[in-house]
Amino acid sequence: MERDELECFLLLAEELHFGRTADRMRLSRARVSQLVQRLERRVGAPLFVRTSRRVALTALGRQLRADLEPHHRAIAAALERAAATARGIDTVLHVGFPNPLAGEIVMRTTEALRVSHPGLAVEVCEVPLADPYGQLRRGEFDLQVAELPVREEDLGEGPTLLAEERVLALGSAHPLAARDAVSLEDLADVPLLTIVGNVPDYWLEHHVPARTPSGRPIARGPGMTQMQEALMLVAAGKGALLVPAHTARYHARPGVAYVPFADAEPTGYGLVWRAGHASGAVQAFARAAREVARAVARQAPRTSLPGTAPAAHGRPRPPAPTSAPTFEHVQLRA
Repeated sequence: MERDELECFLLLAEELHFGRTADRMRLSRARVSQLVQRLERRVGAPLFVRTSRRVALTALGRQLRADLEPHHRAIAAALERAAATARGIDTVLHVGFPNPLAGEIVMRTTEALRVSHPGLAVEVCEVPLADPYGQLRRGEFDLQVAELPVREEDLGEGPTLLAEERVLALGSAHPLAARDAVSLEDLADVPLLTIVGNVPDYWLEHHVPARTPSGRPIARGPGMTQMQEALMLVAAGKGALLVPAHTARYHARPGVAYVPFADAEPTGYGLVWRAGHASGAVQAFARAAREVARAVARQAPRTSLPGTAPAAHGRPRPPAPTSAPTFEHVQLRA
């Protein structure tokens, strides 16, 4: 099996979407299809069921994925260790982040570690909205910055880093978009988009509550698996979404309004890792991340340190353009 066939098969088995697989591999959809067909000819049977609506693994495809994934991870890890050794680095830490604010914390922490721990390299990757803990459980991450709450028995939690207010993303033509603020009771007047994927019930309730505080039902809108897909549906008036306040700054777009909540509890951010895997590198990252979170909370609108209330800043607005810092010590994974 060729390496590009292997990577294409495993990515498509994860995404179950030719377009997203093509984007991650930086290939055309036609090329992804060719690689899959070439592998299926090599195996001698279909690995995927394809229809106009969905892509799914066949039984043989599921078996092949289960057999290949551990070996693929081991090969990737061996190559990373060899490259790190060649660069004079003795430890590579894989860190996940779920959204731009968490990504900023990870990047700033990495910059701090480059000075304090020159033998520690950090590789970062975005956590899929539709599978918040899968990659961590599979060992693809050593730890991740996660939106709280996290109630997983097999995952250990570090300190809460900071808290951030939440806002309601909804179509700019909706009557609620003209408000200065909304309440949780107002959610009975607009359907909420549903997050489709491997998400725990309590996690889904935090992001997509089923009822208002008084018990009124909240309608469900279409399902989605990633933020850009969700914002497209919001702009089309198909539903609304509870999001962290920084989303208004990083994802400003025509047709979408972000209205602050008057009564919603802020969402917290904390570090999460597999129980029993708090290595020295993980602990060093946690210590540095606490210091970074203090600086971020002072600078980012509508955020605060644990135990303090986020400062009110009015309706979130898009930020002025800024130049992004670069970090030589960071490796970005597709």
